Amino acid sequence: MGVVYMHVLCITFLLSFIFSCSAFTSRDYSVALEKSIIFYEGQRSGKLPANQRLTWRGNSGLSDGSTSHVDLVGGYYDAGDNVKFGLPMAFTTTLLSWSVIEFGDSMHNQLNNAKAAIRWGTDYLLKAATATPNTLYVQVGEPNQDHRCWERPEDMDTPRNVYKVSPQNPGSDVAAETAAALAAASIVFKDSDPSYSTKLLRAAMNVFNFADKYRGSYSDSLSSVVCPFYCSYSGYHDELLWGASWLYRASGITSYLDYIQSNGQTLGATDDDYSFSWDDKRPATKILLSKGFLDKNIQEFQLYKSHSDNYICSLIPGSPSLQAQYTPGGLLYKETGSNLQYVTSSSFLLLTYAKYLNSHGGAVTCGSSSFTADKLIALAKKQVDYILGDNPARMSYMVGFGQRYPQHIHHRGSSVPAVKQHPGRIGCSDGFQYFYSGSPNPNVLVGAIVGGPDNRDNFADDRNNYQQSEPATYINAPLVGALAFFSARS
Repeated sequence: MGVVYMHVLCITFLLSFIFSCSAFTSRDYSVALEKSIIFYEGQRSGKLPANQRLTWRGNSGLSDGSTSHVDLVGGYYDAGDNVKFGLPMAFTTTLLSWSVIEFGDSMHNQLNNAKAAIRWGTDYLLKAATATPNTLYVQVGEPNQDHRCWERPEDMDTPRNVYKVSPQNPGSDVAAETAAALAAASIVFKDSDPSYSTKLLRAAMNVFNFADKYRGSYSDSLSSVVCPFYCSYSGYHDELLWGASWLYRASGITSYLDYIQSNGQTLGATDDDYSFSWDDKRPATKILLSKGFLDKNIQEFQLYKSHSDNYICSLIPGSPSLQAQYTPGGLLYKETGSNLQYVTSSSFLLLTYAKYLNSHGGAVTCGSSSFTADKLIALAKKQVDYILGDNPARMSYMVGFGQRYPQHIHHRGSSVPAVKQHPGRIGCSDGFQYFYSGSPNPNVLVGAIVGGPDNRDNFADDRNNYQQSEPATYINAPLVGALAFFSARS
């Protein structure tokens, strides 16, 4: 009788959307996980490998770095353009690595693909960090000229200028994030490729020392080349503490623990901030360090547990210290541009903190209220399910997942015919005929998460509305971990 009743309920849900049955199975999450990783193959720069699965892409940027006599071939284009921005690329690599560290055991047959996505990033970051002493190469491509063109990366002929930070023009933010990425990835490869792991950790230590010794923001050093695209609005203090935290987790070396304890207050240990993004690492650093208190009872890290609670409490509906806003459909809403980056990053932190708490039977204290790890998991699930299509628009915001998903994403390579279909060069201005076309993108960027709907759950499937329709590597990275978690739950 109970089975029949639930069957009727689910049929009613499908017909009228009035009732709410569990929308997705572990199989659905597994499919979404696979696609979320395939997306990175569409963002690759450099010479593509034989096992490339998004075959509409071709080689690109094969002379990157040559103007400065260094090899900077490889890495990722950040979003829908053809620039290699160092700060979001490093952040993406850190978050992909953290996804594997926390939830790799749930990735099963996708673990090697996730590692390949990380390695595509770290191979490039290693080049950028080790090519020249006391120098970190942080960008390839002149963004203003790149953005004036609409051309696939295989054809790009805009200036591939190389930008760097140095003792004279420091960039502690981008350098410390690069150190975090290399350190986190060293944990990922520790067992499967020990020599590569050692190489990553050694480079991470050197880059962090450089970031800490020559302090300053790369926004000040490089100005209009990185701003307003990836301006370091939060400054560099958050990245220094974040980088040191990852180096301590990766190495266990006590000097990093000492650094955290000596510099934590100055670098924002007691600042409560409610957004985690490529720019601001404060909430994530606290959750990362809270593990030290929960696992090892490192008393100096109790502070980070308290402030982690403050961040989580800011997200939970019903919490007396709720700060977050939600759309009528239940989506976390932070800002107009690329809002889903905050949804995926927050969901990942909710699940990671729930994991840490579950290991010790802990809970989140929000004033007079207390919330269990299950509450955090339920909130993260609601966000992930919304992205996958359980929302008022019945639209999946992952390209290629579900029956209905964005068809006109703001992405040059996806929207311009592939080289295999159109071998002739499509120049800078010629590509705009495809930008303004009402036709769906000819190349499906499988797994891409777009910027997402507005604060009323409305979405414009419009190539010209980049705030809603542009994907980015850092939107997907934390979702990889969240999807792995849910794929393992029955």
